[in-house]
Amino acid sequence: MRVSVSWLREYVDLPADLPTGDLEQALVDLGIEVESVVDLAASVTGQLVVGEVREIEELTGFKKPIRFCRVDVGAANGTGEPQEIVCGARNFAVGDRVVVILPGGVLPGGFAIGARKTYGHNSAGMICSAKELGLGDDHSGIIVLPPEVAAKPGDDARPVVGLDDVVLELEITPDRGYALSLRGLARELSHAFEVPLRDPALAPAPGGTETPAYPVEVRDPVGCDRFTARLVRGVDPTAPTPSWMAQRLVTAGIRSISLPVDITNYVMLELGQPMHAFDADRIAGPLVVRRAEAGEKLTTLDGVTRVLTADDMVICDDTGPISLAAVMGGETSEVVTGGTTNVLFEAAHWDPAMVGRTARRHKLFSEAAKRWERGVDPAVALVALERAVRLLTEHAGGNPSAEILDIDHVRPRTPISLPADLPTRRVGVEYPPARVVALLERVGCTVAQGVDRLSEDPGTVGVASGVGTVLSVTPPTWRPDLTDPADLVEEVVRLDGYDKVPSVLPTAPPGRGLTPRQRRRRAVADSLAERGYVEVLAHPFVSPELADQLGLPADDPRRPAVRLANPLSEEEPLLRTTLLGPLLGTLKRNLGRGHRDLALYEIGAVFHPRVGAGSPPAMGVDRRPTDEEFAAADAVVPAQPVHVAVVLTGDIDPAGWWGPGRPAGWADAIEAARDVLAAAGIPDERVEVRAAEHAPWHPGRCAELRVDGAVVGHAGELHPAVVAALELPRRTSAMELNLDTLPPTPVTPAPTVSGFPPALIDVALVVDDSVPAEQVRRALEAGAGELLEDVRLFDVYSGAQLGEGRRSLAYKLTFRAPDRTLTVEEAVAARDAAVAVAAERLGATLRGA
Repeated sequence: MRVSVSWLREYVDLPADLPTGDLEQALVDLGIEVESVVDLAASVTGQLVVGEVREIEELTGFKKPIRFCRVDVGAANGTGEPQEIVCGARNFAVGDRVVVILPGGVLPGGFAIGARKTYGHNSAGMICSAKELGLGDDHSGIIVLPPEVAAKPGDDARPVVGLDDVVLELEITPDRGYALSLRGLARELSHAFEVPLRDPALAPAPGGTETPAYPVEVRDPVGCDRFTARLVRGVDPTAPTPSWMAQRLVTAGIRSISLPVDITNYVMLELGQPMHAFDADRIAGPLVVRRAEAGEKLTTLDGVTRVLTADDMVICDDTGPISLAAVMGGETSEVVTGGTTNVLFEAAHWDPAMVGRTARRHKLFSEAAKRWERGVDPAVALVALERAVRLLTEHAGGNPSAEILDIDHVRPRTPISLPADLPTRRVGVEYPPARVVALLERVGCTVAQGVDRLSEDPGTVGVASGVGTVLSVTPPTWRPDLTDPADLVEEVVRLDGYDKVPSVLPTAPPGRGLTPRQRRRRAVADSLAERGYVEVLAHPFVSPELADQLGLPADDPRRPAVRLANPLSEEEPLLRTTLLGPLLGTLKRNLGRGHRDLALYEIGAVFHPRVGAGSPPAMGVDRRPTDEEFAAADAVVPAQPVHVAVVLTGDIDPAGWWGPGRPAGWADAIEAARDVLAAAGIPDERVEVRAAEHAPWHPGRCAELRVDGAVVGHAGELHPAVVAALELPRRTSAMELNLDTLPPTPVTPAPTVSGFPPALIDVALVVDDSVPAEQVRRALEAGAGELLEDVRLFDVYSGAQLGEGRRSLAYKLTFRAPDRTLTVEEAVAARDAAVAVAAERLGATLRGA
């Protein structure tokens, strides 16, 4: 939010000589982040003066209209002669007063102004627009001073255009919606400097009448609990916005449109109450405030036709929706400059959650929606209505109707019970009860003495005889964020000063280091990183179409997903049930940026809904939940097992002068799974790899990984249909394991290191094609006995001499004894025993035997 200090001074008596640094620090101490403090007087250096246009010569023969002007700048140029300036703007005429910067001046952004020859004429200086002076974004034309401005040629233009002011740019947190107004900021500064506040919301305003200003029906009092309106007839449609109002709007970053619309924006900035102005003559019949019907359409003021949903609130007439409530008006009832004579002002109070969802759904983050979703004071509607009517009749004439509509369903604020010693106990700083009451009343709360109670902590400072006082605190209407005792404690600390809270580091309790689960997760991450995989952290949000793109069967447990109530994007409202969707999206994004050889991994939670879990119990923040409440809430939370997944595409071994390289494939994905299990502390003999069919993998190139007989994940090449649906390269491979299903890491004894030489024997076994190589390896391990140190598959061969449906698997066997050098006879005997078990279990025969 941008706001000028001169405007703030109308509501709060800030010290006249207040340094900008002290003002900034006061706001920061109040918890308001200051993005910048700009002294506008220093933003433009050199001579910035008022000029009067004497002559205009239209230049032709150029690609765009160019004008050669002679501008009277008085004695500012030292000669008194008219200044010659070339200008491309066309929104001014002879006799208009404009803003001129003379040679030697510097505009915001370091743009130096000089004298030069351009378009065949000498140009000494510049006629300025609002954007060039840093006063706004309007660059369509230069600033033309209105007739009521009393300034003659040669006068300093800074006070005329508002460049003698200081502008604050503030970042308001979502819970402090009241600070998005001059009224709210003035209140905060009155606390900081302990000076009087002139609250504009206390201005007298007539109440609603029995006869409404315009017939209105509110069908949803939850979405709209207050609706006020008043009609002004006979307005001058050509009345301009006064320069002081337009200047303040531009400083705040709001474009001046027309007088009625500018008034609604001005009142919104002043009081924090968003309003809307309708052209009463363009409304057909009575107004109805209701929820939209799914599929209804409305063309908003930005010219976009929007399809509405049942969650949107709309204001309708006999023709249908004419306004997207609290977000943006519609074209059909828009106030037209030069044509609107009867204006209907509306000031309502809308449900913040509804407004926030509507703004995100339609991507319409208007200034009004920004305030509504943060909370608006429901008690200020009639004051805002009166303020808008007075401003309009003062500057455009017209007759305000005596009838005022006020449909009020606002519920009174519920008092909050606050132990007077709670701020002291929570913060560790002594806050006497009288001080607590004074600070809360300064916020605007109504504080009543409650019943006494026994203090929870008899040693608490400020509590006499172990008895504490409970205060009954009713927050003001403009602070919807104050709902719990903790909120009130925060206000006490904030107003008393955060600097009074000592910074004390807590004593770190003795720990036991990382948990086994943390150690396993780090070991898995290190293992994959060491093998060349790059870790990514993808968003856990997915689209409803992802399950179909991955080809998941209708009964697949990964299809049901948790839907977010307030998603960041309506296109991705679900929480992921597999890591592959977001991870493959990251892979695709990197491919689109020119990367071809990719190996990515992610470790993170997936989310599985608990069917029929219901809703969690309502729990406050005033106490710790009971074990029963916590268990009931935890039973609703989705199951969140931690998975690890990898995706590969391109070359896993790069090509070069040393050779053609090797593309990544299904075997690399399976090897990654084996590496993960080894890093997780699962011995290889407990791991089994089997062929399987499991979406989204290719049915002939998918492996199922088991630990102690239980399936823990899958790996292999993705199905061609999945690759096509996600627009990925052919042969893209992936792996995903559920780390939470892995058994605890056993305590592995340190291996005995033998200093004796190994005996190496190769053996080639012929088996059926259907026999997995993993089963042959296990059979060799079982038969070789304790002398076997390692067994590794190094060759696979199939050919006509072996017979159809047969293949040869060649293994390298390493034998070693811990206490002696093996003899040839011992090694051969162990090899023969291993082959015998393979023959017995799998029908294997020695190749060539």
